[in-house]
Amino acid sequence: MKNAKNYLLIGNSRWHWAIEDNSDLKYKHTLPDIRFFKSVNIRDLRWASVGSIPKEIHLNPINQLELKNIPLLNIPSWIGIDRALAALGALKKVQVLSIKSKYILVVDAGTIFSLTRVTNQGEFAGGQLLAGLRLQLSAMGQGALNLMDPGIDILTKEQFPSSTKDAMRRGSIQALIGTILEANRIEKMPIFLTGGDSLILYKELKKMERNLDIRHYPNLVMEAMVHVINNYQPN
Repeated sequence: MKNAKNYLLIGNSRWHWAIEDNSDLKYKHTLPDIRFFKSVNIRDLRWASVGSIPKEIHLNPINQLELKNIPLLNIPSWIGIDRALAALGALKKVQVLSIKSKYILVVDAGTIFSLTRVTNQGEFAGGQLLAGLRLQLSAMGQGALNLMDPGIDILTKEQFPSSTKDAMRRGSIQALIGTILEANRIEKMPIFLTGGDSLILYKELKKMERNLDIRHYPNLVMEAMVHVINNYQPN
């Protein structure tokens, strides 16, 4: 990794890496751990952040990717750079796939579950935010005396499970699925799904909604980050 070209997005609960070596990109999504920086040239690391930056690590401010660097129109100053990058990444996919639609919907299933609507001209057109899958489970575990965070290692196929842990998982998943389906009901548009829990939701949606125009790109944000840095910023 020392001789490779490295990119890092510091998220709310995970770190997202893109490592370029011999013109090949590899993506990693890890828990925060400053030991990763031992194998990285920190001085040349290109980075962005929506989460807390470790005090022990002195990232080069010149190499920070900021919201103002993202080539989208009418981006609110408060929006997270991860949402802006996901939107840009989806727009690039739309161009390659020659998709014809006035709007696209970008769903990032991370710590915060975000829906971002973008026009086909690259203009921010609103969105929604709610607690992500793991955050919902964690909140129930912390907020109710007799509930514990069950994690998502085991997922039941039952829609109405009898065990408390399975009921928590199923209810949280259905809340997110319902949000996507309601957005699609209001205005049908291509959906681009990314984020740490996106595969779980993608599989569930593909089973129940055959006519849903949805695509799964787990590395959408990092692909866009690499694109912006290499095309819109001086190296």
